[in-house]
Amino acid sequence: MAARVLVLWADAESSNLGVRVLGDGAAALARRAWGNDTTVDFQSFEFGALGTQLSGKIVARGLLTGNRALFRRISSYDAVIDTGAGDSFTDIYGLKRLAIMVYTRYVARSAGVPIVLAPQTIGPFKSVLGRLAAKKTLRDARTVMARDSTSAQFAADLGRDVDCLATDVVFSLPKPLAPGRQASDVVLNVSGLLWRTDGHGSSADYRRLMREIICECLATGRHVTLMAHVIDNPSDDNDLHAILPLKEEFGDRVSVFIPSGLDDAREFISESNVVIGSRMHACLNALSIGIPAIPLAYSRKFAPLLSDIGWPYTIELKSDTAIVAKVAALLSNKVLADEALQVREHAQRRLDGAAVRLAQQIEVP
Repeated sequence: MAARVLVLWADAESSNLGVRVLGDGAAALARRAWGNDTTVDFQSFEFGALGTQLSGKIVARGLLTGNRALFRRISSYDAVIDTGAGDSFTDIYGLKRLAIMVYTRYVARSAGVPIVLAPQTIGPFKSVLGRLAAKKTLRDARTVMARDSTSAQFAADLGRDVDCLATDVVFSLPKPLAPGRQASDVVLNVSGLLWRTDGHGSSADYRRLMREIICECLATGRHVTLMAHVIDNPSDDNDLHAILPLKEEFGDRVSVFIPSGLDDAREFISESNVVIGSRMHACLNALSIGIPAIPLAYSRKFAPLLSDIGWPYTIELKSDTAIVAKVAALLSNKVLADEALQVREHAQRRLDGAAVRLAQQIEVP
């Protein structure tokens, strides 16, 4: 009988292609560990395989009324792979989000279903409640994997050494077949969230930086394609909010590519020379294919992960100076292509080890 696995905090249909990466990558890791016939379902915070949203109301209903509907649905699985939404195993996004995740793990453990913390960012935890919740999660998990050494240290500081230091599950995905498109030169992923909101820094500064990078590329004879990694949706987190005004401003001097889905994006990236990305998974999609990436990092999740797999080229939006000059220098660096191939090989070895560890620690039918 094939194993049944539930992947938490991932959505194979999300408008955010990074969220799709988490789902598809976790599914690929599960099948490496337990066989290609493993059945994988997905549940994010919105409606999914469990037939409900995972929200504050669900937590309150379960705690106040003892409702066991979630318990019954989760109990049908052989294992739960918790992606932590990539970087949400922390309290920096608020305690409500963390509480929903902790409660869902508690229900799974109560149902006797082993919990795997898939490779993810762990921490930081700045509040007392956040640290207590993190300690419980780490203690209750059958297997804990970190995707970078900084996260592994956070786990150790909370009293639980990780079982495996891996990397992002994007490296579990197969390389796309060459689609036969005309090769692209510089693919620039512009974040609609950074373009329109100030939660991760000044949106005005970010808009100015994107224009300066485009101008630098054009001045040096490079062709720029603006690529969305969060495709059209009603929220501010929509890369078209940035791409459309840039296209209107620069006209025929730039091209635009809006992928239809994750496979389409990876195929397009595979035909490019380099990706400059404000979305971490835009950069990871490139590196997992063997294409160089220049990450423009808005948070601390970028650099530890990328450095661990041998890619020291992260540019920090909040602290680095002369960013355009640094981008230009990397674009002219002739060894990046060879180094990107080495990164892919190194990351593959890490995930091979993670799959072996997973198969050894959790037996499923």
